[in-house]
Amino acid sequence: MTSDLGVDPGVLQSLRELIDTQKERGWDEAWKVQVTPWDAGTVQPALKELVESKAVDLPTSGRALVPGCGRGYDAIYIAASLGLETIGTDISPTAIKAAQEYKDTVGGPDNVWFEVSDFFAMDEATFDLVYDYTFFVAIPPSMRPAWAKQMSKLVKPGGFLITLVFPILPYTDVGPPFYVRPEHYEEVLDSGWEKVLDKVPENTLESHVGKERMLVWKRL
Repeated sequence: MTSDLGVDPGVLQSLRELIDTQKERGWDEAWKVQVTPWDAGTVQPALKELVESKAVDLPTSGRALVPGCGRGYDAIYIAASLGLETIGTDISPTAIKAAQEYKDTVGGPDNVWFEVSDFFAMDEATFDLVYDYTFFVAIPPSMRPAWAKQMSKLVKPGGFLITLVFPILPYTDVGPPFYVRPEHYEEVLDSGWEKVLDKVPENTLESHVGKERMLVWKRL
């Protein structure tokens, strides 16, 4: 039996119990015990579609950030395909170790690196591109305004925020992943952003069909 996310409901329950009891430390524990239902094992096809289609004139120089990067598939792809100096961050040291090991295994490019970092504590760096996939839904909805404020601080004027919205499922009051709709991003991002793409990806993982949307925002 699988959930609407295509994973064992018991795995989701274990994850939620870890986060409920250990808060932020629960994410590292989840990696340690391999309770990582978000780990697709590959770069997101929707991200590849966005980059390869050139539907948005994404930057090919500068710096990129991938918060909550996990094993680093998407961060490595962004660095390799766009040529951006890319940093993948996660609050889990075990996840960052796994990302570095994955990079070494696949021969990832030199312009991507990984570090343990709290997204909400970042206050010095600015980026030409930030990519959010499952980070928005990993934090409690009450923290979404702070997420938007931080994105406005971190993305340079003229820079881009890529938000791959997933999972779009019926309402639930439990998480992670927490209930999400595309309009939830608009509700917290202020007038300093312009939405430049809103599209249901044509290429996606089987478990994501009908459950994701690609939104791209430009910082004004």
